[in-house]
Amino acid sequence: MADSTYVPPKVWAWCPGNGGQFANINRPVAGSTHDRELPQGKHPFQLYSLATPNGVKVTILFEELLELGITEAEYDAYLIRINEGDQFSSGFVHVNPNSKIPALVDKSGEEEICIFESGSILMHLAEKFGKFIPTDTKGRADCLSWLFWQMGSAPYLGGGFGHFYAYAPEKFEYPIDRFAMEVKRQLDVLDRQLANNRYIIGDEYTIADIAIWPWYGALVNGALYEAAEFLDVDSYKHVVRWAQDIANRPAVQRGRMVNRTWGELTSQLHERHAASDFETQTQDKLESA
Repeated sequence: MADSTYVPPKVWAWCPGNGGQFANINRPVAGSTHDRELPQGKHPFQLYSLATPNGVKVTILFEELLELGITEAEYDAYLIRINEGDQFSSGFVHVNPNSKIPALVDKSGEEEICIFESGSILMHLAEKFGKFIPTDTKGRADCLSWLFWQMGSAPYLGGGFGHFYAYAPEKFEYPIDRFAMEVKRQLDVLDRQLANNRYIIGDEYTIADIAIWPWYGALVNGALYEAAEFLDVDSYKHVVRWAQDIANRPAVQRGRMVNRTWGELTSQLHERHAASDFETQTQDKLESA
């Protein structure tokens, strides 16, 4: 049965305000809307982000690197409030012309490097520090295959299923059914891969896990779109086991807090400039609540 009698026009025209929860930031053109420089801290890496699944990937990797004692991976993390259009400032657009979080400035070398797209940032940091990416040819190929699997698959989970299930101004059967089917297929892909592997590519925890977990781990852990029951995520027992194992890692728990502005106050760290921020800023928020 058809959900709508809508007939697409011959030439599409933008209708501002049509698009649900994120209508105020959606537009069919690129570029900045206002002038504003980005803040800069003292550390080699300057991150501009929000604790969405894509943003969390990068803060988890930074915290995992620091957990290993790699002090050269110290970073400043600044909050980009996407609902308020921070991503359209001239400073942010300079770092990421695509106006999406996360965006990173690497100041550790002779020349500043601007990096955008979460998968690209993960590769840059993993290769720079020689961690969380295999060095043998096969292992590296496996890792990158799954990293790019995530980059290609997650839009079906987020912009597809997540939008129509959780954010669209109206609920229609066809798009929800179509994208739910695809998300379940993706969960089955992961479940089969994890049936005989501790982590995504074997016994080694890599940027493939770090990329996939904030989306699919959050989904099966009940932290994404409140859709765990709808998608029967408990049936993917290997994904659930993997997701819970990664959720228990201290660096993952810290990384999830950075640039987070919702949930329990103790789970939020709006900006991160030092390891001590996880204790002092959380306590400050509790005392001021």
